Amino acid sequence: MTPFRLLVAVALLLAATCRGFAADVVFPPGAHVGMKPLVGLNRARSFIGFETEDQGVKVLIADLPADAYNEVVSAFKANPAGSGNIKPESLETPAGLAYYTVESARDGTTNVRRYSMILPGPTFSGYVAVQVPENASKIYTDDAVRQMFATAQIRNEVPVDEQLGMMPFKVTELGSFKNVRMLAPGAALLMADGDDKGLETKPFMLLGIIGSAPATPDDRGRFAQQIATTIPGVRDGRITMSEPIRIDGQPGFETRIDAVSGKDNTPVTIVQWLRFGAQTSMRIIGSSPRTDWEKAFPRFRAVRDGIQPRG
Repeated sequence: MTPFRLLVAVALLLAATCRGFAADVVFPPGAHVGMKPLVGLNRARSFIGFETEDQGVKVLIADLPADAYNEVVSAFKANPAGSGNIKPESLETPAGLAYYTVESARDGTTNVRRYSMILPGPTFSGYVAVQVPENASKIYTDDAVRQMFATAQIRNEVPVDEQLGMMPFKVTELGSFKNVRMLAPGAALLMADGDDKGLETKPFMLLGIIGSAPATPDDRGRFAQQIATTIPGVRDGRITMSEPIRIDGQPGFETRIDAVSGKDNTPVTIVQWLRFGAQTSMRIIGSSPRTDWEKAFPRFRAVRDGIQPRG
């Protein structure tokens, strides 16, 4: 082969590679949806999904409520032509029949191509959003994105260790809870004995970081009680105790509440622990039916005492 023909062959090979896929399906940490990302897409640094090195091309992966997929299917059947020059397309994937749309838009002053796909999951709907700037559209074409979408797969469970690794703190004790999952990736963690349909009928915990802290030590009591009123799903709450404590050598506050929760008005006792930092506070909530409180509280405390800072 002449040097010229060799160079042409290498160039064609590289061009084909740039438009190709990773060898295997990749599940970004914390994601239920995985796919074979196009070459040049790597794990995103600030969200769940993939992105190019220059962060120009983005592939965002998220969970939506289970009903979202059925709503899209119904809308597609009712109006298969779509609206606003955006026509939904169907696509067979290993996860099942998916639907996606393509549209041209602007991101600031940049022309972009946007793609959105929804696919069925067992207890959720998988969602993928892609944005491609105009200067990358010759590589990340409509056809290339469609081919990437066609590789989408669903995993029913995200490994617990993978979820814990995304949190901004270490959780070394799980308190024998049966279900552990992130509510907000890298921000809030749920640990429960029950499931979503009857969460409040069994002990559960919520762990997370809130982006505020009391301005002075004297303000910690007011701050703790005010934050306690924002616990979701609680009705007729009555604070029975609120006092300063030390948690792993750091200043904190413990607040206890008697309330009712859930559609069956289950009487519950709730403990909220706050561990104060300079600009943020760690928030630990444990809730249990009042009849199970004596057994649940030691588990809550064990989880609390097993939380350590990273790094």
